[in-house]
Amino acid sequence: MVRRDRLRRMREWWVQVGLLAVPLLAAYLHIPPPQLSPALHSWKSSGKFFTYKGLRIFYQDSVGVVGSPEIVVLLHGFPTSSYDWYKIWEGLTLRFHRVIALDFLGFGFSDKPRPHHYSIFEQASIVEALLRHLGLQNRRINLLSHDYGDTVAQELLYRFKQNRSGRLTIKSLCLSNGGIFPETHRPLLLQKLLKDGGMLSPILTRLMNFFVFSRGLTPVFGPYTRPSESELWDMWAGIRNNDGNLVIDSLLQYINQRKKFRRRWVGALASVTIPIHFIYGPLDPVNPYPEFLELYRKTLPRSTVSILDDHISHYPQLEDPMGFLNAYMGFINSF
Repeated sequence: MVRRDRLRRMREWWVQVGLLAVPLLAAYLHIPPPQLSPALHSWKSSGKFFTYKGLRIFYQDSVGVVGSPEIVVLLHGFPTSSYDWYKIWEGLTLRFHRVIALDFLGFGFSDKPRPHHYSIFEQASIVEALLRHLGLQNRRINLLSHDYGDTVAQELLYRFKQNRSGRLTIKSLCLSNGGIFPETHRPLLLQKLLKDGGMLSPILTRLMNFFVFSRGLTPVFGPYTRPSESELWDMWAGIRNNDGNLVIDSLLQYINQRKKFRRRWVGALASVTIPIHFIYGPLDPVNPYPEFLELYRKTLPRSTVSILDDHISHYPQLEDPMGFLNAYMGFINSF
């Protein structure tokens, strides 16, 4: 009798816990995105949108040095946005006539359709469409890329190499801390779970919050150059905009695409004759030293490389903006 009463009380307790958890979980899953900080709001306000196949794409386009013909297009990484470039933006406008960056589809302030088959090919086509929109399709373009953007740059380079009408004419390419070689790329555990999670992925994307995001992203920064909490909130606000957390698993298919199209994309890098440079934060756990750098130099012996300080990691343009900018200017001024 005592045992039955104890079991009944336990069942009642679990029912009460369940009844309490249901509204809490429902509220948690529908937490509105965070407010934009003044800096991020200013970034959005100073940008524009254009339409690609019915989808709104956010971009920045600043006029810099008057009289210079030079144009640089910046391609950001995963899972963030064009705001990754804000620390070097002004420095670039002192050297280039036009400084252009976009939020790829599914990122930042751009649309984030779902369901949608996100691909590197589509992102490259969006870059081409943006330059047509700006009337720059016949101009020689300098590309500066990071992480996910490196792979988009590789696809643009492949198209340039094919010399097809309507493709970008690329003057130079500078890559930085991206997994251009699948065999030396070490994705984070959460990335692995999301890209291969199957039915689990939609649940994980809904359960993702600022705490999970910040704890996952912080380790890819160096120990002395980690972002502040406000900087992490800016990144998270960009992801949460338009419910972007719900498409992260779809976006992460780029890792599988890198493997499938390795020959196409690595071959494009290895076979072109334009100036190519790599800016490398050597503490990067995603593209670790020395494996990555050894393979890069072996595969692209004509490319030049800038290795930043030992404590700089996966986001060199944010961790060491002056070092990054100096390395890039040294490259641009070398040809």
